[in-house]
Formats: sequence, structure tokens, C-alpha cells
Amino acid sequence: MHASLRTYRVGSGSVDAVMRRVDRDFAEALSQEPGFVAYHAVDTGNDMVMTISLFHDREQAHASNELAARWIAEELSDFNVTRVGVIGGEAMVSRASAEILEPAHP
Repeated sequence: MHASLRTYRVGSGSVDAVMRRVDRDFAEALSQEPGFVAYHAVDTGNDMVMTISLFHDREQAHASNELAARWIAEELSDFNVTRVGVIGGEAMVSRASAEILEPAHP
């Protein structure tokens, strides 16, 4: 598995409103992409958000970065969201409980 971690700054509006839109529109679309394993969006405080995407291979994880960038430009322009950073790599150790399969809603 390969992970892509992206960080964003929300420039206007609330993180809660951004998360509702991400949950309603982006997360479902991403889950339909080839190789999708998991997606999490985390409110890290101070108008910052981190997302974690897991895919079966590196190319799929990289493609999720482009998909996210396009979606943010098209769907979150009213929130003035800026991507601060992107890192990724191979997941070397992984554990999850059955709880991980339940969607989280902000």
C-alpha cells in the first residue's frame, strides 16, 4: 500500500463546513478510484486540515493528489483552501480495527 498525506490551510469559512463538503462529495468520489483502500480527513486545528489517502500502488496514490487538487480548485474556491504540503510513501506497517470501515461524519 502507498499513502499520500496532504495538508491544507482553510483561508475563509469554517473547517467544519469544508469537512461537510469533503464528506458529501470528495470522499465518495475518491473511494471509487482504482486501487482505493482508505481516506481520512483530519482537523488539525488552527484552520488546518490533513488528509490521508491509501491506495494499492504508488501511481494510484499520486493520481489522488491530482484529483484532490482539481476538486479543491473547482469545489472549494469559496473557502480559499491552500495546499500547504504533500508527502507520500509506502505503508510498511498497518493495523486497523473493524471500526475503520464505518464512515466518520463531522
